[in-house]
Amino acid sequence: MAWNVFKFCTTLRALGSIMIVLVLGIVGVTYYVIVVANYGPALFHGGLDSFVALLVLVLFHSLLVMLLWSYFTTVLTDPGGVPPNWRPSIDEESGDADPLVRLAHEGTGLDLNQSAMLGEPANPRTRVCRKCNWFKPPRYHHCSVCRRCILKMDHHCVWVVNCVGALNYKYFLLFLFYTFLVTTLVTSSLLPQFIAFFTDGEKNGTPETLVATFVAFGI
Repeated sequence: MAWNVFKFCTTLRALGSIMIVLVLGIVGVTYYVIVVANYGPALFHGGLDSFVALLVLVLFHSLLVMLLWSYFTTVLTDPGGVPPNWRPSIDEESGDADPLVRLAHEGTGLDLNQSAMLGEPANPRTRVCRKCNWFKPPRYHHCSVCRRCILKMDHHCVWVVNCVGALNYKYFLLFLFYTFLVTTLVTSSLLPQFIAFFTDGEKNGTPETLVATFVAFGI
């Protein structure tokens, strides 16, 4: 029996807002480690430590705001579905279809309505989605998780609980870009504490903050 990978689509749909909570949890742990446990208190040390702490905190908060904005914009933006009641356009006066549809029906005895009733296009260039049971416009692909056709679908991302398509692709790339910057900043900022844990005899901080620092560094 053939193995059907799409049986896991139900599981992906079930994840839903759990992934959003997970992302916010990662952000929360990182915020606690950077702001509350490490660089927030360092502001009051004076000298170079205060300057470095201020620089890290300003950069971190600026990038974090942009990361959260791009993330929730990706989550909430419709990637681009098929317009309601869309069908290939036909010139009513001349009876001619647009170029795509005219090529599809050229040389056949079927008109557009007959092809739709059959559930199959007269030519592969005029497509009907077998899952949606409706016309599939050019550059649309069906998402088995969202259960609809998406314009210029790239993939369904479980982290944003949404498809990445024509209308939210820019925000998704921005989310990846700011995620890269934030993780680079966090890793660089926590690296001295991470090294000091294995080199210094006396450990600074409570066990809770040390565990949180390790978790944030690992993430």
